[in-house]
Amino acid sequence: SIPDNLDWRLFGAVTPVKDQAICGSCWSFGTAGTIEGAYFLKTKKLVRLSQQQLIDGSWKYENNGCDGGEDYRAYRYIKESGGLATEDDYGPILGQDGICRERNVSKTAKIGSYVNVTSGDLDALKFAIAYHGPISISIDASHKSLSFYANGVYYEPACGNTNDDLDHSVLAVGYGELFGQKYWLVKNSWSTYWGNDGYFLLNQKDNNCGAATEPTFVVLTEDTQ
Repeated sequence: SIPDNLDWRLFGAVTPVKDQAICGSCWSFGTAGTIEGAYFLKTKKLVRLSQQQLIDGSWKYENNGCDGGEDYRAYRYIKESGGLATEDDYGPILGQDGICRERNVSKTAKIGSYVNVTSGDLDALKFAIAYHGPISISIDASHKSLSFYANGVYYEPACGNTNDDLDHSVLAVGYGELFGQKYWLVKNSWSTYWGNDGYFLLNQKDNNCGAATEPTFVVLTEDTQ
């Protein structure tokens, strides 16, 4: 059984909201966020992992820095390059592409594998969040209604939920129900000035905006500590 509602922020598993600025690097925030959560669940330590390392270093895995990328490509890069450094070790997010410095820093979080949650299965996503922590998800964020979101449970009738509709990576850090509407609690990367301190509640109805279409999480290596 899993809880009816969950907010991983209350357990200390979620780092502060950041701002991707004009850099199209949302994929790196979802990737780093789910690894931060997995690292917290494994070690009981919350660390800020480096999105900038992902932006700078995963080009040969067909990610494109500030021009877009995919979480699964970032996972492959992290696994094969020896891990992901902390923000303190590698440096903060720059809002632009930079020169990769991964060889000069120690790697904190090491990935053994990554898992694709069953596509379109809301219960599977809820289970994954409950047992594996914050989950990287992709959504259709192409509608103006999301840009102007301020509060409440977001539902956009025009949202798509197929793989081709997804254009923005975010982090599902919980779920719950508000006034009879079941939602995903989502951490965005548009700064704390957007939404509800950088978060929004996304309606689960009809897999709105595709939250359950491409969820992923990681399994860290045994020697990650």
